[in-house]
Amino acid sequence: MRRARNVRKAARKAAGRKVPRKPRRPGPGEYLPDPTEGVTRPEDLPAPTIVRKSRDYPKRPCPHCGHRAYRDGRRKRKLHDLGDMTTGRPREMLLTFSVHCCSKCDRYFYADTSDIAPPGAQYTTRVIAMAVRLVVEDGLPYRTASWHMWRDHRVFVPFATIQNWIEASGEKSARARCG
Repeated sequence: MRRARNVRKAARKAAGRKVPRKPRRPGPGEYLPDPTEGVTRPEDLPAPTIVRKSRDYPKRPCPHCGHRAYRDGRRKRKLHDLGDMTTGRPREMLLTFSVHCCSKCDRYFYADTSDIAPPGAQYTTRVIAMAVRLVVEDGLPYRTASWHMWRDHRVFVPFATIQNWIEASGEKSARARCG
């Protein structure tokens, strides 16, 4: 088989055609530099992959009185999620959710999206859990954890945001008291 391949290459070369080369793939343990290292302008970073999720329901039970409430409108949120490392691009999630109005108690409420992200957050629960885990379990400093989130997961989280998540969870102080 190898000989047949070499014969074909030689025939193409003799005919004056260029022999196409296969792109070189990195082997195991071979160093590949981060393509975004040294980038100082946000415009030069790779464009994010857009993922659409929906929590849009025609009717939902009212959390206050239990009455079935009809959908009154829709809202959208843009969330930062863990990136796609095969393409090296960050991932943004466009979350569409429904707004409901209860006719019995005259209250408005949103469809539950707490499985995807906490209310008012810009990051998904996966990002928050990963950042907290890096600091609490792995013992990384906040700045290092922020860099790690970009380098390994393609999501930029300011170190002060990670610090706020840690302080809100009470994990670091609980570990200091126990250990």
